[in-house]
Amino acid sequence: MMFEYAPAPESRDVVDIKPSYGLFIGGEFTDGTGTPFKTVNPASEEVLSEVASASADDVDRAVRAAREAFGTWSAMPGSERAKYLFRIARIIQERSRELAVLESLDNGKPIRESRDVDLPLVAAHFFYYAGWADKLSYAGYGPSPRPLGVAGQVIPWNFPLLMLAWKIAPALACGNTVVLKPAETTPLTALLFAEICRQADLPPGVVNIVTGAGETGAALVNHPDVDKVAFTGSTEVGRLIARSVAGTRKKVTLELGGKAANIVFDDAALDQAVEGVVNGIFFNQGHVCCAGSRLLVQESIAEELLEALKRRLATLRLGDPLDKNTDIGAINSAAQLAKIRELSDHGELEGAERWSPACALPERGFWFPPTIFTGVAQSHRIAREEVFGPVLSVLTFRTPAEAVEKANNTPYGLSAGVWTEKGSRILWMADRLRAGVVWANTFNRFDPTSPFGGYKESGYGREGGRHGLEAYLDV
Repeated sequence: MMFEYAPAPESRDVVDIKPSYGLFIGGEFTDGTGTPFKTVNPASEEVLSEVASASADDVDRAVRAAREAFGTWSAMPGSERAKYLFRIARIIQERSRELAVLESLDNGKPIRESRDVDLPLVAAHFFYYAGWADKLSYAGYGPSPRPLGVAGQVIPWNFPLLMLAWKIAPALACGNTVVLKPAETTPLTALLFAEICRQADLPPGVVNIVTGAGETGAALVNHPDVDKVAFTGSTEVGRLIARSVAGTRKKVTLELGGKAANIVFDDAALDQAVEGVVNGIFFNQGHVCCAGSRLLVQESIAEELLEALKRRLATLRLGDPLDKNTDIGAINSAAQLAKIRELSDHGELEGAERWSPACALPERGFWFPPTIFTGVAQSHRIAREEVFGPVLSVLTFRTPAEAVEKANNTPYGLSAGVWTEKGSRILWMADRLRAGVVWANTFNRFDPTSPFGGYKESGYGREGGRHGLEAYLDV
C-alpha cells in the first residue's frame, strides 16, 4: 500500500540567493566581460539568478591570479595548508543546510540526497585531503613530491559541490592553485564555496572560480599557463580535451561517461538486490556517470526480481526537490530531458517494452518518471548509449561467463555491481569485469579514501584516496 505523506518542505529561507553573481578571481568577486546567463530551478523553471560569463580574457586573469598565488601557497609547509583545508571542511559542515538547499534549488536533486549524501561527502573529502597535506612524502610518490602548478578544473552539473570537492581538495593539499569552471546550469554552490574560501581566509588567488558555458571551459583547458587539466563530464567533451592537450606538457585526468552493469545472481538476497538496483539507477534521477543503467539478472530469477522491482518503484515519490519525502527530483535541464526522451522513444522503436509506475508529473519544470525497459537486446541504443536519466535496461544471462561477456560489451568501463552470497564468485567476477570500481552487494557507495575512475571511454586517472594525489604531483 502506498502511504500518503504530508508535505515536509525544507525552508529555502536558509539561503540568500543574490540577484546576480560575478566571477571569483584573486580573492574578489569581479564582473565578467562575457554575456551573462541565467540559472534556473529545474523543478519550477524559475530564474534563480543572473551569472557572469567569463571570456578568454577573464580566464587569463584568473590563471594569472592562480600563478601569482602559487609561489606562496606551494612554499607553505603542508601543515599550514592543512589548516586552511580543515577550516574549509568545518565551515562546509557549519553551512551544510544552506549548501544543501542551494544545491537542490539549482540542480533539482532531492534535498534528502543533497543533505544526507552530497554534503557529508564534500566535507569528508576536505577533511581527508587536509590530513594528507603534511604527509605527501609518505604517499608513495617519492621523498619530496612537488606540486604541478596551476590546475584548470571543469566539473559537471550532476554533483556540483561534490565534484568541486573531488577536484579542489587534493589539488590544494598538494600545493597547487586552482581555476575551476562549474557547469553553466549549476554554478551557485561553487560561487557560495568562493564565499567560504574568503570566510576561511584562504590566500587570494589560491582558488578562482570562472563561470560560463563551453567556450569558458575551452579557454581554461587551452590556456598555455595551465599545468594540469581535470575534467569530469561527457565522453564527447573528454575526447576534445584529450586532443587539445595532446603534445603539450599538461597533465590530464578525465572522468567520463559510463554504462554500468548491475549483475544479480540467483543466490542474491532479493530484497537487498532490489534496493541496490533502485539506488544504482534512480539515485539523483540517474544523473550519475557510474549509474547501474544495465541490469543483468540471472534468467531463473528474472521474473521474480522484476515483479519486486516494479512493486518498489510504485512506492517512489516524484516531486518537489525541497520536500524531504521526495525520492525522485527534477531533470537538470530541458536539454537533458530532451535527450532522455529521445533515447527512451528509440528504445520502444527498437522493440523493447517500456514500463513506468503510475506517476503524476508536475506541470512546470523538467520531469521524467522512473522507467524500466525489458526485452532489451545488446544492440539497442538504450543498452549501449549513456542515457544519464532514470532509465533502466534489463537483460538476462545464464552463466557467470555470459554475465561477464555482456557486462564488458560496452565502450565504457567506469563501474559495475555484483550481487551474490558467494565471496569466491564476487572475486572471480571482479577480476574479469573491465570496470574501475566493482561494488559487491551494494552500489553507488563512495568514500574519500577509495580511488574512483574508469577504463576505456570512461576516461583515465583516479580521483579519491592516496591515488588521487598523484594527478596533482610532479611524479
